[in-house]
Amino acid sequence: MEYRRLGRTELQVSALCLGTMTFGEQNTEAEAHAQLDRAWDAGINFIDTAEIYPVPPRAETQGETERQIGTWLATRGRRDRVILATKVAGPADWLPYLRGGKARLDRKNIEAALEGSLRRLQTDYIDLYQLHWPDRKTNFFGQLGYAPAPEEDSIPLEETLGVLEDLVRAGKIRYVGLSNETPWGTMRCLALSEQRELPRPVSIQNPYNLLNRTFEIGLAEIAIREQCGLLAYSPLAFGVLSGKYLGGARPAGARLSRFERFSRYSNPQADWATEKYVHLAREHGWDPAQMALAWVNSRPFVTATIIGATNLQQLEANLASIELTLPEALVAEIEAIHVQQPNPAP
Repeated sequence: MEYRRLGRTELQVSALCLGTMTFGEQNTEAEAHAQLDRAWDAGINFIDTAEIYPVPPRAETQGETERQIGTWLATRGRRDRVILATKVAGPADWLPYLRGGKARLDRKNIEAALEGSLRRLQTDYIDLYQLHWPDRKTNFFGQLGYAPAPEEDSIPLEETLGVLEDLVRAGKIRYVGLSNETPWGTMRCLALSEQRELPRPVSIQNPYNLLNRTFEIGLAEIAIREQCGLLAYSPLAFGVLSGKYLGGARPAGARLSRFERFSRYSNPQADWATEKYVHLAREHGWDPAQMALAWVNSRPFVTATIIGATNLQQLEANLASIELTLPEALVAEIEAIHVQQPNPAP
């Protein structure tokens, strides 16, 4: 396993991070523990979760992912060697069961969310506490164009960072990260951290894959120059880049087969590009999913690639990607496809 520095911290995190949003929905607790054990044995020391997981979020399962990770931590006795990351939800009126549908990135909500996560995870501190999405109205979750809100009632970033500063001082969190954030939001947080001596974001968790390279447009330079590296989520575009959904196929038990809401990477342009990438991989004797992961792993602004699986076979294939290096000729052909159909599924 390869290890990389998390921001400007002393932490060395595995270049593959285990994503866990299937725990409690597509995976049982026993399966979750088996995945965690295998990931640990492979050298992964970085685990990512969130208070709203599993996905798709439901009142009946909210927090179950953290709870299952907590039972694993409690029985394995290696908390001090695990880099544990979780997230606090931003405004979420679409989640009426989460703090009465009034989740915000203010003191009351952040403190309540953190206490809940600590309890479920059976720990007294979080290594990386991330803002799951911005409090303000802006473009994320696949929305490209920014449309200013007629009325702005968001919690100021300075206020949010101030709450996190108190929690850092209390020893409940070690470092702060962003997620689904924009270039403006990222730079504003970095500036506030320097001007007001507030927690400096050490990472940003945004989507990044062969079908969605929008991170490169405004955030890649920030990630490198400011040492606020990308934790790339959806590196396989919900599994689409494995090729298993080509031709309208819907394998039994697969995420897109079970949940129609996961349509972000399903459109004619994305289908065309996926077919090209899958064909290219097979032409060169590569597994399509491993090619897609190896490509993300190799980007200079990526601190860690968040891999997720619903079974150990998938996990094994994902783990193997860290050992693979793409030939320059293959990278050039990937770029040629990207030029023909850039970012078909942002």
